[in-house]
Amino acid sequence: MNVELLWSIVHPEQQSSFPSGFSHCNIFKNKLKRIINISVLVLVLITSMKAQPQVISEIRGIYKCKQLQSEDTSSLKHAFKSGQFTGHVRYFFMATDNQKSLTDYYAHAIGGGLRFETAKFHNFQFAISGFYIFNIGSSDLTKQDTQTGQCSRYELGLFDITNPANKKDLNRLEELNLKLNIKHSYIRIGRQLINTVFVNLQDGRMSPTATEGIWAEVNDIRKLKLQFGWLWGMSPRSTTRWYNPGRSIGIYPSGINPDGTKSQYSNNLKSKGLGIFGVTKEVNKNIKVQAWNMFTENIFNTAFLQTDISLPLKENAFLFAAGQIIEQDAINDGGNENQSKTYFPKGSNSLSFGARAGWKNNKWEASLNYNRITKSGRYLVPREWGVEPFFTFLPRERNEGLGDVHSFMIKANYDISGASLKTSLAAGYYHLPDVKYFALNKYGLPSYTQINADIRYIFTNTIKGLDAEFLVAMKLNNGKTYDYSRFIFNKVNLVQYNFVLNYTFR
Repeated sequence: MNVELLWSIVHPEQQSSFPSGFSHCNIFKNKLKRIINISVLVLVLITSMKAQPQVISEIRGIYKCKQLQSEDTSSLKHAFKSGQFTGHVRYFFMATDNQKSLTDYYAHAIGGGLRFETAKFHNFQFAISGFYIFNIGSSDLTKQDTQTGQCSRYELGLFDITNPANKKDLNRLEELNLKLNIKHSYIRIGRQLINTVFVNLQDGRMSPTATEGIWAEVNDIRKLKLQFGWLWGMSPRSTTRWYNPGRSIGIYPSGINPDGTKSQYSNNLKSKGLGIFGVTKEVNKNIKVQAWNMFTENIFNTAFLQTDISLPLKENAFLFAAGQIIEQDAINDGGNENQSKTYFPKGSNSLSFGARAGWKNNKWEASLNYNRITKSGRYLVPREWGVEPFFTFLPRERNEGLGDVHSFMIKANYDISGASLKTSLAAGYYHLPDVKYFALNKYGLPSYTQINADIRYIFTNTIKGLDAEFLVAMKLNNGKTYDYSRFIFNKVNLVQYNFVLNYTFR
C-alpha cells in the first residue's frame, strides 16, 4: 500500500503527501510501510476467518444431501430396501346342492396374503409370506347329515378341515426360505411353494399346499430342465399346521382298507421324508419328454413318464398329442408293520397309463382324453400333497384310491377375441369298480359322469390385477349305490357352484 496515500486519508486537511521531515527519514518511512502492510494482512486474515465457518457449513450440507450419497448396492441393507412386496386378496363362494333329502352346504370365505422377497445379496435372496382366512358367513359346517352322519366335504376345505368349528384363527406362514441363485438356476431351503407332478399347489380353495425342505432347479443346460429336492415338512391345502410327511398322510378322509375295514393309517405312518427328481427334455421344437420319480421313504415309490408332441398346421393352428405312464411300488411295509395301519400295502403295486389328442389355434382348443388304471392295484398318492396328473382330471373329483378304472373326457376351451374372457366346457365318463369292491375302490365312489362349465374374466385398466371365475360342476351317478346314502352324499347326484374373485398386486 502507498504510504503517502494513507497519510492523505488520515490527514485530509494537509494536502502535502508527507511532512517535510519525514521525507528525509527513509528508515522510519520503510518501517512505517512494513507496519501498515502487516496490519492490512492481519485485517484480511481476521475477515477471512470470520467468513470461513459459513462456507464450511454450506459445503458439509451439500455432502450430507441423500441425492449425492453413493449407496452400497452390495450391502444387505440395500437387498432389503430393494426387495419386492406382492399381495393377494381372495373371495370364494361355494355351494353344494346334494340329492333331495340330503344336506346342502354353502360357504363364504375371504382372505389375504402378503409376500416379501429381497433383492439379490451376493446371489442370495430371502423370502417370507403368509395368508389369513375369514369365514364371513357359511352354513353350519359341523352339522352332520342325518342319513349318513357325514359333514360338508367341499365347503369345509375353504377353511381348516382339522378344526371345522374354527372361523377366525385361520392363518399360516407359507414361505420362509433362503435362495441361492446360480446363473438361471437356484437352490432354495426352507418353507416354500413348489409345483411338480405329484406334489403341487392344488390351488382350488383359499390357500395352496406348502412344503418344507431343500429344492433345486437347473435351467442352464440347453433344452433341459432339472428339478429335484428332499422334503421333510408339509402343510396341506385346507390346513393351518405343519406336519412331517408321514403325519401329513391321513389328514383328509382315509377311506377303507383293501379288506373292507376302516383305514387306520392316520398318525400311524413313519417316514423321514420324500425325495423328488424330475427332468424335462425338449427333443426338438415339436417333441417334449418329461420323467419324474418320487421316493417316499419307508412307504412307496412312484415313477412317471410323459411325452408331448405337436404338429404345426396353417394359420397358427396345430395338432397335439401326449401319452403317459405311471408305476408305483410299496417300500418295506408301506409305512407300518401292522397292515391295518399302513398306507401302501406291503408288496402291492399299481399301473396307470393315458393318452391325449387335440387341436388348437389362437381362440380354440379341443381335446379327447383317456386314462386307465389297471387291475394290479390302487393308484395311491396322498390327496394332501396335490392333484393327480391324469389327462382326464376335472376339478372337484379324483380317481386316487382306485384300480381297474376306465375314464374318458372331452374338453373345449374358447377365448373370446378382443376380451380377457376365457371359457371352458368339459364332460367326462368314469367307469369304476363296484362301490363294495374295497380292494380297488378305497372311498366307495360309484361310476359317474361329470360336466364342468367354467368362465373366467381378467380385468384390465384401472382394476388390473383382478380376475373373476365362475365354475359349475355337475356329477351324475352311473353305478350301483345299493340305496345306501353314503355312496351318494357329496359324491354323485349333485351340482356345485363356485364363484371366485382374485386380486393380486405388487
